[in-house]
Amino acid sequence: MPPFLANTYSIVAYDPQLNQFGVAIQSHYFRVGAIVPWAEQGVGAVATQAFVEISYGPLGLALMRTGKMAEYSLHGLLASDPQADVRQVAMLDANGNVATHTGKRCIAEAGHKQGKNYSVQANLMLKDTVWDVMADAYEYASGDLADRMLASLEAAEAEGGDIRGAQSAALLVVSSELTPTPWDGRVFDLRVDDHPEPLVELRRLLAISRAYTHAQTASLLLENKPLDESKIAAVDREFQLAAQSPEMQHNPELLFWHAVDLISAEREEAALPLFKQVFDQDPSWRDLVPRLVPAELIPNDPALIERILQVA
Repeated sequence: MPPFLANTYSIVAYDPQLNQFGVAIQSHYFRVGAIVPWAEQGVGAVATQAFVEISYGPLGLALMRTGKMAEYSLHGLLASDPQADVRQVAMLDANGNVATHTGKRCIAEAGHKQGKNYSVQANLMLKDTVWDVMADAYEYASGDLADRMLASLEAAEAEGGDIRGAQSAALLVVSSELTPTPWDGRVFDLRVDDHPEPLVELRRLLAISRAYTHAQTASLLLENKPLDESKIAAVDREFQLAAQSPEMQHNPELLFWHAVDLISAEREEAALPLFKQVFDQDPSWRDLVPRLVPAELIPNDPALIERILQVA
């Protein structure tokens, strides 16, 4: 018998406007994100579940990387699998074509539904209506690909979801465009390995991930000198978007490094209030400031360092 019984529900999808592929899943199985979702920049996405054969992920991507359509890639793998009847697999290729297989021995309730550029699939569900609800939720949801896929999972859970309950979830989004730096093409890679409400936790992690992305964008803009009024406005806008995450109210990390970036950009007046917020939350960050001088992250200016430390 296969070692992984990750009975679950999932969605694979392609957003041609954002140029993104994605996979999102939830299951009553520990660490489902480590075995079910697969996606590669410029290639496609795979969800391999039920009685999982992990090789459908990397082999499916390898076949689609050569230009084979999702349908032919999946058919070839199923033809060579003596246990195909217990597999549930969805594949999405670079052109948004989808192929899905639900083996006749998958544990009921089990089924799938395809739409334009996406497929939803589920097994061991409480009801046989789950995949239809998932499809409707994805098609009518707003937001980007990550938001819409997560809405599909939330709809499945509201419909009854896995008959055993919930334990883990994952969200993987990559760029559908090939670039010379494929490591930059991973938009989201989030996992909840064990949690009583994994989708609630996954949405929280998504908000944090977005905050870090906005903060990183602000940092990159500050590096692009000289700074004019439009760039400064863009920096402030990106950081405000980062600061909107509720988690950032309790975590001074982004505040601190943004303040450091502002000092490096000679925007001391904007940086000092942020340092104060950080030090008020946790005074230990104050001790980090002088250590940034040898790393050349802030100028070797004793008067400037003293002004920063005094805001506490």
